[in-house]
Amino acid sequence: MFKKNRIITLLAVIGLATVLGACSSQTKPYDAQQKLGSQINYTITGIDAGAGIMASTQKALSAYGLEDQKWQLQTSSTAAMTSTLGKAIADKRPIVVTGWQPHWMFTKYPIKFLKDPKNVYGKTEHINTIVRKGLKKSMPEAYTILDRFHWTPTEMSVVMLKVNDGVDPQKAARDWIKANPKQVAKWTKGVKKVKGTKIKLTYVAWDSEIASTNVVAEVLRQQGYEPTIQAMEIQPMWASVATNAADAQVCAWLPKTSGLYYQDYKGQVEDLGPNLEGAKVGLAVPKYMTNINSIDDLKNK
Repeated sequence: MFKKNRIITLLAVIGLATVLGACSSQTKPYDAQQKLGSQINYTITGIDAGAGIMASTQKALSAYGLEDQKWQLQTSSTAAMTSTLGKAIADKRPIVVTGWQPHWMFTKYPIKFLKDPKNVYGKTEHINTIVRKGLKKSMPEAYTILDRFHWTPTEMSVVMLKVNDGVDPQKAARDWIKANPKQVAKWTKGVKKVKGTKIKLTYVAWDSEIASTNVVAEVLRQQGYEPTIQAMEIQPMWASVATNAADAQVCAWLPKTSGLYYQDYKGQVEDLGPNLEGAKVGLAVPKYMTNINSIDDLKNK
């Protein structure tokens, strides 16, 4: 059974790589004199199907009339998307991806967001902390830390870059905590330590959420908790907190990206407010695509 499952998984990965490879089969550098769509098979490279940015991008295809030109959104994964992006940039090939910030790709690669004159993706977002009902009473110390947890996109990027460079996420979190004692002290001031209390955090396996969840888990661990973290798809993550199967998540991109799930579960969870502000989602392209600066340009140039 295990061998069979490994074979199925391997075939799925190979299939995804083949699809993405076909979508990025353009081997020539970007040519501003040619229509962009024909150079990339009218394909936008996306991430997980359940991600809010994917739903927004489908709306953008319609709002900007891109469906009429047979533009399509390719589902993949964050890892596959960033890998495809890196390979395209190495060869200065054209590519359009679903992008969000904070994310290490905006630090590592020369890329830019496309303007969104129709405001399909909304303005800047914030990432909120969501906890189960009753957490304040059953785990007041953890509740206080989660309620106080707040950092900046720049601080988050430090952890994300380390993880992308191969550092174990837990170690990257410990390194950041060690380097930022004053920030952590704000979250833990006056909070009593506990001994071995178990707490469960769920998260979506996006680079930003891997960073934030591991930092929070490590802070809780240093306060005496025994945290476990579990990666899930976005809908089960919300459901896990709403049904008390998990205690908290720090991954609620609002008001757009997680807006649908927020509406579905807001009466069943407690929203502690933003833990990060200034987040942004949209479509992104390499900066060497100098004549592509708006989503409208995908259709017109």
